[in-house]
Amino acid sequence: MAESYTLHVCGLTRVLPIIPISEELSIASFVLLGDAELASAAGWELARRLPPVDALITAEAKGIPLVYEIAKQLGLPRYVVARKSVKTYMHNPVVTPVHSITTEGEQLLCLDGSDAEAIRAKRVAIIDDVISTGQSLAAVEQLVSQADGQVVAKAAILAEGDAKERQDIIYLEELPLFPRQA
Repeated sequence: MAESYTLHVCGLTRVLPIIPISEELSIASFVLLGDAELASAAGWELARRLPPVDALITAEAKGIPLVYEIAKQLGLPRYVVARKSVKTYMHNPVVTPVHSITTEGEQLLCLDGSDAEAIRAKRVAIIDDVISTGQSLAAVEQLVSQADGQVVAKAAILAEGDAKERQDIIYLEELPLFPRQA
């Protein structure tokens, strides 16, 4: 098996290391954090493809630079981040469990009550760097629903594995999964 995967997205090229995540599966490790050039280019392109929205939400942490860029492009004054734990400053948090492909075990996604209020009765786009199994996406969608927001779009830079077959997401490029060989 190759040790890296070459990704082409928004006219940019990135060489991603292939890393094992289980005994059967490896992934091309895509980390948007720190890549201002790609976050900017992808943010512009995804903003162009979204339907009309009133609010944006992402899960902590790798989607944050992307949602920031999309908010700038759309002229939105803020965006919401679903945190991975309840923080002491949160008032009336909204909480849901999640299990993602790149995280061991179950974790939480949480919204502060003021963030929940910011998306109440709004048209919301869920933004992520990569959509793979869809578990994180479903958890964020659950948070939006609990806050009485309406999800009108789900968007990511990459659709990994079978996610490319989904008709309910907007994405820029496909990212394959890699079976591990003994």
